[in-house]
Amino acid sequence: MAHTRIRPFNTKDTYPEQNLDNDLSQGVVARGTMVFLRGQVSQDLDTRESLHVGDATLQTRKTMENIEMLLAEAGSEMSHVCRIVVYLTDIRYREDVYREMGKWLKGVHPCSTGLVVPALARPDWVVEIEVTAVIPD
Repeated sequence: MAHTRIRPFNTKDTYPEQNLDNDLSQGVVARGTMVFLRGQVSQDLDTRESLHVGDATLQTRKTMENIEMLLAEAGSEMSHVCRIVVYLTDIRYREDVYREMGKWLKGVHPCSTGLVVPALARPDWVVEIEVTAVIPD
């Protein structure tokens, strides 16, 4: 079985302000059992508009909404998240981000890694979350 690409796009459309031309996907379903989601941010996936500039909590909420929507499109759901990687641009956002993220993952207990990085792809973004999940039988 070939891998299924979820919401494929090209970076020249997503980041017109940058000189890029990469073919990517929001997620990949591998062999029908694993879902690998691209790092999600506070962005409308249809319009590519950045949302909630300056608010770490609301950015996290929109990020988690995107994750939930993409997992559903792949045939999975939040309860099947196995691994999560959180990127923050400032350690001071940690409590707000993890508090909001925790509401979405209550009782799930995924493996988690958190990193503080100097910047994300756009200066408006303060949090990016990457997820790996399974598709239940």
